[in-house]
Amino acid sequence: MIQSMTGFATAKGAAFGALWSWDLRSVNGKGLDLRLRVPDWIDGLETQLRTRLTARIGRGNVTLNLRLSREDGVGELTVSPTGLNAVIAAMACVEAEAMQAGLSLAPATAADILGIRGVLETRSLEADTAPLLKALMADFETVLADFEDMRRTEGRALHSVIAAQLAQITALVDQIAQASEARSAEMAATMRANLARVLDNTDGADPQRVAQELALIAVKADVTEELDRLRAHIAAASDLLQSPEPVGRKLDFLTQEFNREANTLCSKAQHKTLTRIGLDLKTVIDQMREQVQNIQ
Repeated sequence: MIQSMTGFATAKGAAFGALWSWDLRSVNGKGLDLRLRVPDWIDGLETQLRTRLTARIGRGNVTLNLRLSREDGVGELTVSPTGLNAVIAAMACVEAEAMQAGLSLAPATAADILGIRGVLETRSLEADTAPLLKALMADFETVLADFEDMRRTEGRALHSVIAAQLAQITALVDQIAQASEARSAEMAATMRANLARVLDNTDGADPQRVAQELALIAVKADVTEELDRLRAHIAAASDLLQSPEPVGRKLDFLTQEFNREANTLCSKAQHKTLTRIGLDLKTVIDQMREQVQNIQ
C-alpha cells in the first residue's frame, strides 16, 4: 500500500498533574529528517520518540512538537547551584578587573542576580519522570496511528492518480508502436525511391554500398528497443504499485528511465505523428514523476 510523505496529527492529554499537546506533521523529503521539540528534562523521552518514528516512517521531513505544562499552571522556582556559582564567579572577575582599572561599580542586588538567565529554574513537575514518560509514550502511539492513517489515505489517492497515468502511458506506447509500423512502410518506400535516384544520377556508385548506408539509416531510426524497454518499465511500475513496501525511491528512479526512453524515441522519430505522440508521452511521464515525489 502506497503511503504519502505528507501527514498531520494532533492530540491533547493529561496525567500525573501535567497537561500536554502533540503536533506531528511531515512534508516531502529525499530521506528521513526528524526534528523534535520536546522537554529535555524527561529522561529518555526524545530517544524513545526518535526510535518509534524511525521504525514507522521511511521518508519525509518530520516535525514533532510537544508542549507540556502543569495542570494548575504554576511551576516551582528553584535556584540552580551551577548557574548561580557561574554568575558569582563572573561577577567577581569583573569587579577585580574594574578595581585594577580604578573603576567603581554599583553593588549587585539579589534581584539582579536572579534575573540572569540560568540562575533560576522552573521545575514544572515531579522529579521522578518515569510515570509521566510512560503516559506520554502511550498517548503518542495514538498520535502516530492517526498520522499514519492520514498518510495512507493520501497514498490511496496518489495510487489512483499514478495508476491512471500509467494507463495513459500504456495507451501512448501502443499508439507509438502503431505509428512506427506506418512510418516503417513510408520510410521503405522513400528509401527505395532515393536509392533509385542515386543510382540513376551517379556514375560508378556501388549499389550494394548505397543499400548498406540506407539500411544503416533505417536501423538508427528503429524504435523497437525503446518500445520494449518502455513496456518493461510499465510492468515494473505496475508491480511496485501493488507492493506493501515503501516504493517511492524505486518509482522515482523508474520515472527517470521512462523519461530517458521517451527522449531517445523522440530523437529517432523523424515523423510528424510519431513525434507528436512522443511529446504527449513525455508530458504524462513528467506529470507522473511529480506525483511520485510525494510517495514514501
